[in-house]
Amino acid sequence: MATEPGPTLGAHVFLGQGEGLGSDPAVTPAMDTAPTGSVLVAFNAGYAANDGWPRDTYDNHWKALGHAQTYTGYERFSVRAFVATAARGGSGHRISIAKPAEPKGELSLPFVEVRGATRVQAFAQNYADGAPVVASKAISVDGPATLLAFWWGDGGVKRMTAVPGDGFTLIDSFVELPDESGVQGAVAWRQVDSAGTYQVHWTAAPVQGAALWIIAIR
Repeated sequence: MATEPGPTLGAHVFLGQGEGLGSDPAVTPAMDTAPTGSVLVAFNAGYAANDGWPRDTYDNHWKALGHAQTYTGYERFSVRAFVATAARGGSGHRISIAKPAEPKGELSLPFVEVRGATRVQAFAQNYADGAPVVASKAISVDGPATLLAFWWGDGGVKRMTAVPGDGFTLIDSFVELPDESGVQGAVAWRQVDSAGTYQVHWTAAPVQGAALWIIAIR
């Protein structure tokens, strides 16, 4: 019996705007996405007052994924996840987020496509206290899935590393911040071929706390 093909990682990009260097709206570089059959994931990490939702070139419908997470020690800042299912796409695909409160403020915006997918089967978010290794919550899937993991460190540093474990591969990051500062973040993925329970551990240097998401897309 033929096995249905599972989802797979598609196009992805990470926009990082430094403090005082941003623009309103924040707009990602263009990338080419599939015309149909994709799930899109994006984040808005920066000033909590810049709480705009994503808008994209192909007018997809975006929904919040979880709740906005305020940074420990930086209460003016938060990070929030969004997803669009049954997405339309094509060439020159961009996402924008309006920044009316702090137009030039720092903002980080990863944009990830998962092709051949229809839904988010599971996700979890948590805020880990500072430690050499921080862990996401665990999620379960009932078949082949594309797993995405997002690390949002809270250290007041400009240069750092964030390395995923558990079979995840780093695909995008913003960890070499401009002198004016910015919102550090990292994105990783893992393809799994069978049902199971999965999580991701991140090793970061210097040690810092982090807001973490893990998302399973089928």
